[in-house]
Amino acid sequence: MARIRPALAALALAALAAASSWAQDRPDALRLYVDGKYDDARRACLAEIAAAPSNVESYVVLSWSLISLKRYADAENYALKGYALRRDPRLTETLGETAYFLGRNDAALRNFQNYVSAVSEGGRVGIAYYYMGEIYLRLGRFGHADIAFSTALQYTPGNARWWTRLGYAREKYGDAVHSLEAYNRALGIDPRSQDASDGVDRVSAKLR
Repeated sequence: MARIRPALAALALAALAAASSWAQDRPDALRLYVDGKYDDARRACLAEIAAAPSNVESYVVLSWSLISLKRYADAENYALKGYALRRDPRLTETLGETAYFLGRNDAALRNFQNYVSAVSEGGRVGIAYYYMGEIYLRLGRFGHADIAFSTALQYTPGNARWWTRLGYAREKYGDAVHSLEAYNRALGIDPRSQDASDGVDRVSAKLR
């Protein structure tokens, strides 16, 4: 046995070295996603899943990447697979986004509401409220859209598009004064926003 142990130790060291080398060489899927290299991130995640099928982190980044590539049905498929492994709130939010883009408003709202209830300060809470606002606009529930967009802007106050959408929700709700305020906030952030500028013109005409 004494003569076998050095051989086993050598094999173990070789395996560790190979694993370390592979870990160093493999691309960082999250970094690729953050850098906007969504298809590279997708491929990296698929390789990670092939090597470690129960790695939920890979499913999270893969579903984000697929959404960015506008492959919503694929994103939903992998988000569901990851969610079956662990009920990760990030995947709940992802399922909200995929349902939104696939036109399933009720499912999208349910997932977004579950997400913000589970993770009140999560990294994508503002995005979840923004999408809820868009869904309420689709449904003609303009007061609810006002609340959702206003909440989203508490998390990301510098987003000109969100201010514009808030202005539009208030305009449709009949609140011209606060609609104008929101449109002007959008223009203060992005003076080139045509949607906000058009909103100012429409609402100002109503207030004259």
